[in-house]
Amino acid sequence: MFDQNFMTLPGISPQEYSYLQSATQGFNEQQLRTFLMVYAGKRKNPSDILLFTLLGFLGFAGIQRFVVGQIGMGILYILTCGLCFIGTIIDLINHKQITFEHNQRMVFESMQMVKMSNF
Repeated sequence: MFDQNFMTLPGISPQEYSYLQSATQGFNEQQLRTFLMVYAGKRKNPSDILLFTLLGFLGFAGIQRFVVGQIGMGILYILTCGLCFIGTIIDLINHKQITFEHNQRMVFESMQMVKMSNF
C-alpha cells in the first residue's frame, strides 16, 4: 500500500526502493507521508549527478561532489581538474553509487526528523 508512494520519486533505483522499504518498515501512514515529504527534498536524482559529473569535462570539475555534500573532495577536484580527469571518469562510472550513498544518509536524517516530530 505504502510502496506506491516510493515510485513517485524521480529516478528511483530498485536498490534504493528496497532500502526505503526496509528503512520505513513499521511506519504508519502519517509517518510515511512526513518521511517522504522530508526525504524528497533531500534526495538526489542519479541523472542529475551524472549531468554534474559531465560538466567536469568542461572545466567545472567537482560540482557533483559539492552537490552530495562532499565539500573536501569537491575542492580537491577543483584544484586538480578532477584529479587530472581520472577522478571525473571514475565518478562518471560510479555516479549511481555516489547518489545512493548520499541518499542513504538522507534516509537516516529524514527518519530522525520523523522520530523527533512524534514525541
